[in-house]
Amino acid sequence: MKARTVVVTGVSVCALIAGAAMAGDTFGTGANEFTIDFVTISGATNPDSGYGIVSDDYRMGVHEITNDQWDKFRNSLGVGVWGTPREAYLDNSAWTGTNVPTNNTSWYEAAQFVNWLNTSTDHQAAYKFTGTQGTGNYRLALWSAEEADDDTNFYRHKDAFYYLPNVDEWVKAGYWNGTALQTYTNASPGDLRGGVPDPTKWNYGWSAWHRPCDVGSGVEELNGTFDMMGNVWEWMESQPQEIGTNAPRWLCGGTYNLDQSYLASVTGRIGHFPYFEHMTFGFRVASELPEPASLALLALGGLAVLRRKRR
Repeated sequence: MKARTVVVTGVSVCALIAGAAMAGDTFGTGANEFTIDFVTISGATNPDSGYGIVSDDYRMGVHEITNDQWDKFRNSLGVGVWGTPREAYLDNSAWTGTNVPTNNTSWYEAAQFVNWLNTSTDHQAAYKFTGTQGTGNYRLALWSAEEADDDTNFYRHKDAFYYLPNVDEWVKAGYWNGTALQTYTNASPGDLRGGVPDPTKWNYGWSAWHRPCDVGSGVEELNGTFDMMGNVWEWMESQPQEIGTNAPRWLCGGTYNLDQSYLASVTGRIGHFPYFEHMTFGFRVASELPEPASLALLALGGLAVLRRKRR
C-alpha cells in the first residue's frame, strides 16, 4: 500500500457535498461536453477468496460508455483514434443511436478513450502508448515496475485517476452485497424470474430489445449501476493469463444475444485479444474516489489536492 498525492481538476460534482453516493464528472467543452456518472464502491468488506477483493474505495461508471460519449471524445481528441495493430481501429459502431453503448470497440480504442479522460482533466494517462497519436505507429507499451499501479499492474499507471476496471473491481461493483457475492446483480429478489434475471429488466437472450438498448433502460442493480448484465460485453483491463501488449483480456457481463449463463458472477466472462472488434464489445469506466473535503473545494471552484492509498 502506497500513499500519494493526486491533483484533481476539471471535475464537476453533483450532490456529493450532501453525502450522496453518485458523482458526475464532466469532460470536453461546448458541443462536445459530456458527463459520466459514477457510484462509490466501498473497500470495507470483501470476499474471502476469488474475484471481487478490492480493499480501497473506488468508483464504477453507472452506465456503459455510449455512442454519444464516444463521438464527443473523438471530436475533442483532435486526431484520429488510430494505431497499431490496424485491425483494432477498423470498425465504427454497428449499432447506432445516441444512447446505446458504443460497440465494435477494441481494447486499444477503449484505452485511448480512458487516457483522454485523464489527460483532458490534468491527470496522468492510465495506459502507455508510444509513437505519434493519430497515426499508424501509435501502439501500446507496458509501464515499468516504478510506474506500474501497486508495482505489479504493468498496464495501469500508478497515478491514473480514470481507468478500465479490472475483473476484481468490476465483479465487486456488480455482485458484492456487503456480505457475499451474489450470483446476479439484482438489487431485489423480485428482479428475478424463476431464479434467473427477469428478461424484461436486463437485455439478454434476445429479449424484447433484440439489440443493445439505451443505457439505463433496465433495472437499477445492486450497487447503483445499470446493464452490468447483458446489453454488450465490457472490456476489462486485466487478462486471463500472461501480461503483454497483445495478450488476451477479459470481457465481462454477457450480451443481448446470449443466455443467462453468461450473466453469473462466477462464469460471466470470456477472453479475447485486445485488437478484436465486435458488435457486442463495449466498455465502462472506473475511477479513483475523491475525498469528501476535496469535493467541497471542487464545488467551490477550488483546486483540490488529496491523499489516498493505492491498491
